[in-house]
Amino acid sequence: MGLVRLLKASHPVPAAAVTLLAALLAAAVGLSPAAAITAVAAVAAGQLSIGWCNDRLDMRRDRAAGRRDKPLATGEVRPGAVTGAAFTALLACVPLSLACGAAGGLVHLGCVAAAWSYNLWLKHTVASWLPYALSFGLLPAFGTLAALPGGWPPAWLTAAAALLGAAAHFANVLPDLDEDVASGVLGLPQRLGRRVSVALASALAFASCVLVAVGPTGSVHPAGALLLAVTLALSVSAVAAPPALASGRVPFLVILALATADAVLLVLAGPARHVG
Repeated sequence: MGLVRLLKASHPVPAAAVTLLAALLAAAVGLSPAAAITAVAAVAAGQLSIGWCNDRLDMRRDRAAGRRDKPLATGEVRPGAVTGAAFTALLACVPLSLACGAAGGLVHLGCVAAAWSYNLWLKHTVASWLPYALSFGLLPAFGTLAALPGGWPPAWLTAAAALLGAAAHFANVLPDLDEDVASGVLGLPQRLGRRVSVALASALAFASCVLVAVGPTGSVHPAGALLLAVTLALSVSAVAAPPALASGRVPFLVILALATADAVLLVLAGPARHVG
């Protein structure tokens, strides 16, 4: 039961989503089963460390806001346990990342460092989107460098991942936006407001899907065209959602769906097209 509460403090849904995205990317770039397992384990460890770090740093604000969904705020887990878990996961991430090759490992550790910089500082600034764009944008390079030393991803893939990361940032803060503003957390979404953030999240995620659909060949695969139509409908529905839905998890779930579409489009494109 204690482990379940501890995992609940790790932001399990975003962590699982990014880990799944890494698994699909590993399949898309053609990693062997052993290399794919190692890469996915590295991403999972990094994501757990990021989530635990975030909740530990936000503990006082979450308590002041009366957050009942946060185990640290309710006292279900001890601060020391979360701090220890964050650093243990971070330490595990280092050898797991480097086991995928020095270049790929350093790239992934750079992704994790960018995410920690968000937790420690940048979430309070107008550059709050930057760690998301960097972390997501460099994630494909972790996969391609693990598959082929010196094999950097094409520019369209890096740009698509960065756009998806920025979209995830705008969507992820929406459920807590009002509490963030009240507690003085003023990243870019909090400064722009809910409606603008929903629109930006949807537009950025759809642009990411377009790049993934068109980038490999310069034309759209028939299955890709169908997925683009679905993602466009999802994007429009997120923007048109009534305020009650826009203030909840709906926009974030839409972005998760668009991320899944991105991953499916990558797999459809074939492994050879993802390595430069």
